[in-house]
Amino acid sequence: MANGGNMMMRSTLGRVRALGAARHGLADWWGQRVTAAALVPLSVWFVISLLAHRGADAAGMARWAGRPWNAVLLLALLIALFQHLALGLQVVIEDYVHGEAAKLGTLLAMKAALALLWLAAILAVLKLAFAG
Repeated sequence: MANGGNMMMRSTLGRVRALGAARHGLADWWGQRVTAAALVPLSVWFVISLLAHRGADAAGMARWAGRPWNAVLLLALLIALFQHLALGLQVVIEDYVHGEAAKLGTLLAMKAALALLWLAAILAVLKLAFAG
């Protein structure tokens, strides 16, 4: 009884401190909301920009992406997008992959893959920004 009551006490204390089963709590929840909020205007800007340059050749799009303001917004879009993606995939993995070793391996593989893709995307934008 004392042990069961102690477990219930810890569980309740964990909930009060906003620590769920994944132990990330409120910080990850807020991270997803903040990145989602940032993605709305950035995505709208990106889609409108692409539509405005319909029919442009590769060199024209490279010049557009290399302009300082556009490069900064592209970098902000990539940062928000990859952070939001990483947080979302982490929640899915933590909820649906069972077994600690499998969960850890999947999380590490996901984070490594996203880090490499994010670096490649950032380098591409920087290359365009500093090409001219």
